[in-house]
Amino acid sequence: MRVLGIEGTAWAASAAVFDTATETFTLETDAYVPTTGGIHPREAAEHMAATLPGVIASVREAADEPIDVVAFSRGPGLGPCLRIVGTAARAIAAAEDLPLVGVNHMIAHLEIGRRLSGVDDPLCLNASGANAHLLTMQGDRYRILGETMDTGVGNAIDKFARHLGWQHPGGPKVEAAAADGAYHALPYVVKGMDFSFSGIMSAAKAAVDAGVPPADVCVGLQESIFAMLTEVTERALALTGKETVVLGGGVGQNGRLQAMLQSMCAARGARCVIPPARFLRDNAGMIAALGAQMAAAGQTIPLDASAVRPRFRPDAATVRWRPPLSAAPPAPSGPIRGAEAVVEPHPAGVHKLRVPKAYRHPTLDGRLRSERTAAEARLTQAARRAGVPTPLLRRVDPTGGELVLQHVGDHDLATDPTDVEALATVGTHLAKLHTAGIIHGDPTTRNIRVGGDRVYLIDFGLGYHSGHVEDQAMDLHILRQSLEGTTDAAAGLFEHVSEAYAAVGEREVLARLAEIADRGRYR
Repeated sequence: MRVLGIEGTAWAASAAVFDTATETFTLETDAYVPTTGGIHPREAAEHMAATLPGVIASVREAADEPIDVVAFSRGPGLGPCLRIVGTAARAIAAAEDLPLVGVNHMIAHLEIGRRLSGVDDPLCLNASGANAHLLTMQGDRYRILGETMDTGVGNAIDKFARHLGWQHPGGPKVEAAAADGAYHALPYVVKGMDFSFSGIMSAAKAAVDAGVPPADVCVGLQESIFAMLTEVTERALALTGKETVVLGGGVGQNGRLQAMLQSMCAARGARCVIPPARFLRDNAGMIAALGAQMAAAGQTIPLDASAVRPRFRPDAATVRWRPPLSAAPPAPSGPIRGAEAVVEPHPAGVHKLRVPKAYRHPTLDGRLRSERTAAEARLTQAARRAGVPTPLLRRVDPTGGELVLQHVGDHDLATDPTDVEALATVGTHLAKLHTAGIIHGDPTTRNIRVGGDRVYLIDFGLGYHSGHVEDQAMDLHILRQSLEGTTDAAAGLFEHVSEAYAAVGEREVLARLAEIADRGRYR
């Protein structure tokens, strides 16, 4: 099968021919580069209209073989650009009587890495201009374990670069400047497996305006942003039990991000798959490759139903080109290796050590380990005073990142996320916490221990005191995402949480939960 792929979601007018028999690509891209500022949708569309026909003709001539299928990037992306791509794809399919496939651009970023590496079931980190997602297959679709709650990672870096007067794209210029700088501390924001970049971007601009050398701010920007992405990726590995990470997206070309992910994966004994640069940035090769899989699975679309979808989320696409996956993560044996710490038996219960993270800047790493250890000790005790079962604290050493705690529960909820009684109890526990002004910060199924007739909350390292509805709703959002990544019946299961929460806590929190979910990219 030979598939013509057409890509044009934002800046790259790209076409490719993929031959499934030889696994070879004929690929060409004509990139739009704005003269000033960021990407201007009208100018990008004009570039697409002017260059795409020639790019398509060029790859077809170079391939010198008939085409069997036409695949195009259906979304997400800039509407004016997508419509030009969709029109071109429909015109070719209609004129040559060829099947048409509409591809989700974000899934294509990740599936190309999976295809090139031969990995069956990886965890996928997408780091691109307008987006940042952590994806895992569950059932017949990709599930979002975590995502940016405001701007895309590439957009955040580009906006900072434009503040300095640097021409788009800003990512390579920030990376180059950081080579000559010293670390400057900036905000670090992770909430479970979600993250936020607007605050750090604003702080970076303010630092430059206050006289901090731009190179130093570039170091701090990279060290914070990419450590955040690496940390949440490790959290997702710990939750799902996956053994491979596949990186996708244009920001994935950054050497510092690649080094952090490789370091983290090596420390965990996991595999890190980084596709070649031409398949990380926007390209039609990935569209053609996924289009081939979709066509083989019968996922073609008629011309009159092929309208583009500028807000096409990856979790909205049904996956028919691979078997459904529904296995829950296995129960850990021996020492428990979480995202931050190693937990081992101790005469007084369990010993928990927040291990140094080689991927993080030493100054940042030391601060986070100390702060989170102290927060865990303080909030574990506060939660118990609020009537929520937690482990008894035996010893704490914030400087060393060490805790000795009572052993509680027989297993964590991730090994059996369908335990509806435990889930209802968790809903009650979270409502009690919030009434007492305590935010857990990371209530995933891994941080819920079940034993006998008791359900315990553990690991308050990301927790803090707050009475804000927003923070309380975020706790529930994190729990729901962890369920969605580990079971097919997440919606029905989470109802037990929300019903129990409503009986004790504020209904306003549940209303805000719906608002938070809608903030995800392209909701």
